[in-house]
This record gives sequence, C-alpha cells and structure tokens, in this order.
Amino acid sequence: MSLRSLISKLSMGALTLAAASALTPSAQAAAPESNDPIKIALFDWTSVNLNAKILGGILEKLGYTVEYPTADYLSSLTTGLTNGDLAVAMEFWDTTAGEAMKASDATGQTERLGALGPKAKEEWWYPEYMKEKCPGLPNWEALKDPKCAEAFSTAETAPNGRYLGGPVTWEGFDDERAAALKLPFTVIHAGTDAAMFAELDSAYQRKAPIMLWVYSPHWAPAKYKGEWVEFPDYTPECYTDPKWGVNPDAKYDCGKPHGEIWKYSWAGMKDKWPVAYKVAKNYTIDTDELNKMSGQIDLEGKTPEDVAAAWIAAHEADWKAWAE
Repeated sequence: MSLRSLISKLSMGALTLAAASALTPSAQAAAPESNDPIKIALFDWTSVNLNAKILGGILEKLGYTVEYPTADYLSSLTTGLTNGDLAVAMEFWDTTAGEAMKASDATGQTERLGALGPKAKEEWWYPEYMKEKCPGLPNWEALKDPKCAEAFSTAETAPNGRYLGGPVTWEGFDDERAAALKLPFTVIHAGTDAAMFAELDSAYQRKAPIMLWVYSPHWAPAKYKGEWVEFPDYTPECYTDPKWGVNPDAKYDCGKPHGEIWKYSWAGMKDKWPVAYKVAKNYTIDTDELNKMSGQIDLEGKTPEDVAAAWIAAHEADWKAWAE
C-alpha cells in the first residue's frame, strides 16, 4: 500500500469515528428505553389536554410511543397513576386537588414532578354588568341579599340565584359552600367544560344574568370583563373544622385555595423511560402562551394536535434541553 493510500485510509477512518461519536448522544436520546406506550392522561378541560398533546408530541419526536387515555381527574391520583395504567398527567390544581394529591403522595407510588408554571385560581365569577343589579359585589355577603340573589336567578331556580358550577368530577365544594354561607343560590353543575363556557358566552352577549365557576389560567378572564367573588380567605381549617369561620356548624365557609398547578407521574416512569421522565419533569409553560393557545382551540376551532405541533416546532431548543 502506498503512503498516500495509507494516509487516506487512516483519515477516512478518523472521520468515520468522529461522525459516529457526534451521532451517538442524539441516537441514545432518540432511542426509547422501552417500546411500551407512555400513557398521558386526558381530562375534561382544554389546557390540560393541550399540555398532554405537547408533551406527547415531544416524546414522539424522541422516538417514544404515546397513548392518551381519558381518565378521571381526582381518582387518577390514587388509581391509574399508582399502578402504572397512566404514566403521567399534566395538571392537578391546588384549588381543587389538594386532598387528592396528599392521598396520592402517601401511597409512595406516584411522584410529584414539579409545578407546571402558571398559578391556579378558581372561584365564583360574574360579568361586570351584573354589579348594577348587585352593587355590594365583589363582597360575598352581597349575595345574601334576596334581591341580589334574584337578579342572578333563572326560571329553574327563582327566587334563588343560579350558580353554574364545573362538572361534578372537579368537586370544588360549591354546594357545601353555598349551604355553609347560607347563600340563597342553587348550584347547577355543567356537564362539560365546553358547555360551561358556551353558556357564559351566550349570557354575556345578551347581558343575561350569570354566576359561574371561572378559572385561571384560561382565556375567559381576558375575553370577558368581570370579577371573582371575594369569599373569606381559605385556610386548611376551613375545610376540616366546622368551628372555623363565619358558620360554626359547617365546613367550607370560605373561598377556594389558590396555588400551583402540579404535574404527576407513576413512580416507575423514571426507571422505565428515564429520558421521557426528564422531559416531563422539566416541562413548563408560560401562562399567557397557554391562555392564547387554549383560546385558539376553544374560540378559533383549531385542534389541540395542530396547536401543540406549532408550539413544539417553535420551542425545539427548549424541549431538546429538557431531554439532556
């Protein structure tokens, strides 16, 4: 072999080795540690399902198989996530899931992956135009006035006011709150998140009376002018000790807690799919961005898959860093 041929062969070998070295980390990151599907829970509101589709889309780009089973919001914390039927769920709100999260943590079979980013608020909400008929608002005691309650009434509840609560699976203790605070309001639960906000939109356009459960992050508080009712501040004792608060004979005589939105996983996720686990743990999202994207789905008719794909394309550097 000539000297020139030997040098050429050695050079090609070095280049091949360098190329293989350069590709190895990304090949490892892209190769799933298990081909079993990672099951990401879907619940019954827009933002959680959008976050599920964003996380799932990222994991698919990393080579994983993903499935999206529909689950029950609160019971999933002590069922699907404890036994591995669900690998991860993206939104559990301090406002409604506090007790369920404590029960889940106590099992030792789930892991709280950290906060999603946006702060959670959920409470009774009314359009600004209703203050003319109930000028004592936002103070909750204004709702005890029979005239104020009647201003929020409908044919099915009159003379009581009507409060449109979320789907019963969300809990939130609104029935108990109305009774504990002796409010002349009848609680009606919406069948779905979409139905609740469709009713808000219809009432708002007609300036019809409505009092309902509105939460943030969500596009509604930005689209509609209104206020949350100011109930007595929440403390843990309000939910556990009847003697606490304005009604010594009943629990839930206060507003809902505020706080974080948490991600949860099955405890075995970190060992079975370590890179996917790392992505889920690092995953965060901006509040304004989440509100905007939720509006694109609910108001503009875009699919969660299309909105998720656009986010994934625009934030490639972010999610690749989450996987490192």
